[in-house]
Amino acid sequence: MKATAPSNTRRSCLLSGLGAALLLVGCSSPPAKRPAPPSGVPTNPAASRQRPSGPYNSVRNDVAMVALSLLDTPYAWGGRGPATGFDCSGLVVHVMREGGGLRVQGSAADLGRMSRPIGRADLLPGDLVFFNTLGTRHSHVGVYVGDGRFVHASNPRTGVRIDALSNRYYAQRFEGAHTLLD
Repeated sequence: MKATAPSNTRRSCLLSGLGAALLLVGCSSPPAKRPAPPSGVPTNPAASRQRPSGPYNSVRNDVAMVALSLLDTPYAWGGRGPATGFDCSGLVVHVMREGGGLRVQGSAADLGRMSRPIGRADLLPGDLVFFNTLGTRHSHVGVYVGDGRFVHASNPRTGVRIDALSNRYYAQRFEGAHTLLD
């Protein structure tokens, strides 16, 4: 029989911590408005293409919370649901559907082709992070949840777990950040 107390405690701590952080962010004051540039001064066109980074985005937070709620779910190759387990792309498909209302499907490589690349510095909760773990482009995918961490269906031994992008294994295999949101 599998002991569940440590994993339930870890999940509770993670969810409590994230919930407290979201509450604090949601209660923060809005960002200060930048003054308009003087007339005749050209504006930066790249700035108008930047992604919104406001203090609260309900869809992004929902995606991150759904991903976090699935920690410790078993790994199953080809798995597409909590009852059967997940592989990495199955986890992303489920999380995007349940948390973001998006209907996507396919492998990690398919998700890489259908999503929009973004800079690593522009990662927001709900974005996707891709890795080369099998010697092929976009062979592994996870959901970024903030603070340099991502949730992914790792392997049959560990199942769905949270890791840091700075983790040596993943840092060496990081291929890029993409988004299906915005």
